[in-house]
Amino acid sequence: MNEKSKQPEATKEVPAPEIRYVNLYESEEKVYTRRITGYFQRLRRYVSAPLMLGFLLMPWLVIDGRPAMLFDLPARQFNILWMTFSPQDGVYLAWLLIISAFLLFTVTVMVGRVWCGFTCPQTIWTQMFMWAEFLCEGDRNKRIKLDSQKLSLEKVLRKSAKHFIWVAIALVTAMTFVGYFTPIRELATGFFTFDLDLTALFWVLFFTGATYGNAGFMREQVCKYMCPYARFQSVMYDQETLAVWYNKERGEKRGPRKPNEDYKAQGLGDCIDCSWCVQVCPVNIDIREGLQAECIDCGLCIDACDSVMDKMNYPRGLISFTTEEAAAKKKVKIIRPRVLGYGFVLLAMVSVFVYSLATRMPLVVEVIRDRGTQMYKIVDGNVSNVYTIKIENLDRKTHVYDVTVNGDFTFDVQGYKAPPVLEGEILNLPIRVVTKRSELKGEKNTITFKVVARENPDVLVLRSTTFIGPSK
Repeated sequence: MNEKSKQPEATKEVPAPEIRYVNLYESEEKVYTRRITGYFQRLRRYVSAPLMLGFLLMPWLVIDGRPAMLFDLPARQFNILWMTFSPQDGVYLAWLLIISAFLLFTVTVMVGRVWCGFTCPQTIWTQMFMWAEFLCEGDRNKRIKLDSQKLSLEKVLRKSAKHFIWVAIALVTAMTFVGYFTPIRELATGFFTFDLDLTALFWVLFFTGATYGNAGFMREQVCKYMCPYARFQSVMYDQETLAVWYNKERGEKRGPRKPNEDYKAQGLGDCIDCSWCVQVCPVNIDIREGLQAECIDCGLCIDACDSVMDKMNYPRGLISFTTEEAAAKKKVKIIRPRVLGYGFVLLAMVSVFVYSLATRMPLVVEVIRDRGTQMYKIVDGNVSNVYTIKIENLDRKTHVYDVTVNGDFTFDVQGYKAPPVLEGEILNLPIRVVTKRSELKGEKNTITFKVVARENPDVLVLRSTTFIGPSK
């Protein structure tokens, strides 16, 4: 055996896996976004502008002499357009939340996170604050230069103007939001005349500060770390979901070059590695690294890349709103079983919700047997029970309600005079129900209160309760 055969074989060294240390308490670098124009930027404005106007104008709109949208918590009444709701109508809120969730699921399966990129309040308010930055401090490079400069009069003036606009936007936002819970005309008058209730003043200042800090400083942190939607969106995505994709096959290998240069001879792709797609991204991600949870599908990187492709005389679409299947040159199926399933469930729930609202009775009735007195009284051969009846008029008109009691025997109602109940008024009255002792056959008997509007017999509510009598 020779010496070489006696030596053990050299073991191959396996490279240790790369370890990345992340300091969770280290603040991220400030994001300086580049201003860009294009199709998706215009689309965002066209979508967000009506939503913003609706939010600002709705509290000022008056229907039948009262705000069109007012959540009156002290009075426990919620006025929405032509309808008035009470806490007992909480089932409608639950239905509305479920419908909204399924609508979000359906939209996400089809077109990804367009809610985040086009209609989310976080996105809309961030757009307005970034517009104020551009107006006062200039575009990306100018803002970077301004921040790096020493303190000067120009810097103070520009920064002050920006923050003044931020505070103004935040204040209008806060007053509008609080105006959904307090009549906004009284709120605005009291605020500017320094005669505002302390509770209302607290909430106006609170939401002003919250809006100022959220849209002015937190911005992408909300989308990255606070928004739960980014965490479970991957469950709803599939290979046929429309989203923002970078065409690696066309774009790689990246590299700078001059216009009209034969870059393909150098082994380069269409991506010139200008990083504009990163500079315009409001959440500061690189779409070229693939689909990421932080991406809000706003399409700004598409507009930036298309503008660069136009300058280089390259075809557009290096970054595009497409599907993983289309990127792999396969047939795209927008309408598929998963989408149809979500759509069918959504349509069914919306139909039930609309029917329930259309047939909703604008009247709330509660009947409580009085337990503070004797369970029953026997006078002149008659047995009586005392009840407290609560009638809440949710209609837009004043009504007079008649109350009758039905059961297995003949029951009379005593002590009830039908007064007019104003719109939104709650009436609490004691009522005595009497029947003959000879007709009762047991200790507990079921009776039904019938409350009907005298002006409209179709407005009626039935409530069942127990009538207590002697055992013998």
